[in-house]
Amino acid sequence: MIEEFRRPAFSSALCYRDPKAALRWLEDAFGFEPLMVILDGDGNLAHSEMRFGDGLIMVGNEWSAAHKSPQSITGLNTQSVHVHLDQDIDAHCARGRAAGAQILQEPQTQFYGDRTYRAVDPEGHIWTFGQTVQAMTSAEWDKATGFTTKARL
Repeated sequence: MIEEFRRPAFSSALCYRDPKAALRWLEDAFGFEPLMVILDGDGNLAHSEMRFGDGLIMVGNEWSAAHKSPQSITGLNTQSVHVHLDQDIDAHCARGRAAGAQILQEPQTQFYGDRTYRAVDPEGHIWTFGQTVQAMTSAEWDKATGFTTKARL
């Protein structure tokens, strides 16, 4: 029996050449928790879901000419996934690195009070992880940076 999980308002679906390997790697490297795996009659992955906190990602095959792993399109990405952590971001980065993640940006504290790092998985998907280390208002970061933050253009 699959555990009930409240679906978030939206989630991301990522295509992989080898989605079974991706499922295992995402669990080991980044701590995603397997939620559901559906296999077809030949044992091929038909659908899968993983969660991290209250977020959800779907991991699947390349299933059309427009749904490809970055590995199949010379490393190009049209999106990246941002994951907010409640745990030590430096330790999370070390875990990812130990599992083979390519670290694009080492952990560093951003002007808005989050510490972030960026990593690439074995098939080229870009992941950003962030942890709030200093709660700041937009007025505070605007004053510090000269930016102007608004709700609308």
